Amino acid sequence: MSDTDRPTRVAIACQGGGSHTAFTAGVLRTLLENWDDSYRLVGISGTSGGAFNALAVWYGLVTDGPDRASDIVTALWDDLAATGVTDRLANSWVTGLSRLGSGGFPLPAISPYQLAGPEVGKERIRTILERYIDFEAIPGYCKRSAPELVVGTVDLNAGVFETFVDEAVTVEAVLASAAVPNLFRAVDIHGHLHWDGLFSQNPPVKDLMDVPPDRKPEELWIIQVNPQSFEGEPRTVETIADRRNQLSGNLSLNQEVRFVEKVNEWVADGTLPADRFNHIDVHRIQLDRQLGYATKVDRSPAFLDELRELGRERARAFLSERTG
Repeated sequence: MSDTDRPTRVAIACQGGGSHTAFTAGVLRTLLENWDDSYRLVGISGTSGGAFNALAVWYGLVTDGPDRASDIVTALWDDLAATGVTDRLANSWVTGLSRLGSGGFPLPAISPYQLAGPEVGKERIRTILERYIDFEAIPGYCKRSAPELVVGTVDLNAGVFETFVDEAVTVEAVLASAAVPNLFRAVDIHGHLHWDGLFSQNPPVKDLMDVPPDRKPEELWIIQVNPQSFEGEPRTVETIADRRNQLSGNLSLNQEVRFVEKVNEWVADGTLPADRFNHIDVHRIQLDRQLGYATKVDRSPAFLDELRELGRERARAFLSERTG
């Protein structure tokens, strides 16, 4: 098969950002519904809520194909939504406190180690993940023909980024990727404590490149939930906090994209051998609305549905631009 006949190798990287990653679920569902033989998915990565989405899609694809992947990523967010009376009340309480805190209202600092609620919430997430994912079966699906799966965390003891790849992805690794320090206790993996991957590679990109030549992506599709740009000047305590959170969330992503762009420059000028490295086109599908940091903990069904529909809209626009 000639280079013009074979499918374009694509890797997808899903940025983390709490409930805002419901947007990612909408994007992925639309991409899956419109996937064709002109593309080959060679890798998918995620951090925090982005890891939930990446895992759901990967597992669905390797077990039964795009339809199953779309069903799992949809059902996962249906279950994560606050639907019961108690859950709705808890969601309103947490979201309200988050809004007060981001608005500058002084609140008492409470460690997740002082409360039982956060661990109950974490176990609920574990139950939902295990409802759709057979983690013990994951190693059996990690074949050369399967996309690479990457989950990002940070090892708080060693002070280094740590990614879990393919058969190393366990339910603990995914929970660790979403363990926001002020909300959840750290997750112990192999004797080291791990926190939210938002402190590390958000989302992991380099791991998607460190693969054999026939699996190196030619295109990188980044699903970005933290707005890249901001109009005007943040003046209120809340908008300043929002923009700081967005910038910190995008810091590692932009650094990794710059690394990809630098490699492209070295390939173009002959610094790197063309038989080992290839040019990678980078595309971003962005949630470009200013939603506010507090809404990253909002799991109300209406809000999650709004984000998923927005993701579908952005994905349709992305695909239309490529074919138009």
